[in-house]
Amino acid sequence: MKHKNIKKFIDEKNKKKLIFTAGPASLLKENILNLNPCFGRGDKEYLIKEKFVMNKILKLCGQKKIARMQGSGSLALEIMATNFLYGKVLIINTGYYSDRLFYLSSCAKKNFKNIKQIKRIEWYQINEFTENYDWVFACSTETSCGLKIPIEDLYRLKKRCNSKLMLDATASIGLEKHHELSDVLGFSSCKGLFGLTGACFVAFSTNPKNEISSFYMNIFSHLNKKMTGPYHIIYSLYDVLKNHSNFAESVKINKKIFLKKMSHFLSQPLNFQPNLCTHVNKVIRAKNNKVILYEPRNDIGGSVVCHIGEVHLGKYAKGKIFDSLKI
Repeated sequence: MKHKNIKKFIDEKNKKKLIFTAGPASLLKENILNLNPCFGRGDKEYLIKEKFVMNKILKLCGQKKIARMQGSGSLALEIMATNFLYGKVLIINTGYYSDRLFYLSSCAKKNFKNIKQIKRIEWYQINEFTENYDWVFACSTETSCGLKIPIEDLYRLKKRCNSKLMLDATASIGLEKHHELSDVLGFSSCKGLFGLTGACFVAFSTNPKNEISSFYMNIFSHLNKKMTGPYHIIYSLYDVLKNHSNFAESVKINKKIFLKKMSHFLSQPLNFQPNLCTHVNKVIRAKNNKVILYEPRNDIGGSVVCHIGEVHLGKYAKGKIFDSLKI
């Protein structure tokens, strides 16, 4: 199939299904054009492209090392908690996904005696908190309620607590700044990276201390490529990451348009608004069955609308997708 035919094919697919979810984004021709038969050992073409992709992602993270693996963002988070957490752990409560961080930390505590304490505080308390902890663990963009905790604020908390900072960056990587202020972060391929589903990543600048008896949950098994990796996802990200800033611009454009449309219904102040999504104190419905609305895993009322449904338009996005909503 010629490239122009693939573009036409992808455009038709995106018109048939209008995405307002947190990921994956609208389909890109770049997701498809680089799919090839491949193998992670001895395949020189693949290895060159993997090196390019991993370096691009590492640059977005601002970290020293990165491991890739097959699985969802939750796998990356569990591997982080299992390999890195010790001592006193402070969880920043933001909603459904921070509850998952607490659960993963509690599971790690059962398996490792060197985790002494796990405590939760509310996200709006972080500027006053001063106790010493070994780790701060936070979800910087909480999609369940459309909340962003600026990573700079988490970094200042880290400094006051004399701790290290671990981030669930699933909904922030590629869309928000200052991930380099963290020490460890985990995320998936299908939100702000605009890739296909199926890969996740752990990036870090501090070495893990825990001894892991599991082969699969040991981060070094993935870092040293001791098992099959997400080869096709890596391939599909090759051209996407070359043009990543253009795709990310569509998200910012649509976010700005939606904020203007819904300015009287915003549940979060502007400085706590993530690029990926917006929570409004109003029920929003679809005009037709082509629309796929986001269904948060917890019900806090109102609606969460996500802004990656026109990524394929890049900087030419104009928020036309919102015409399909009953606002």
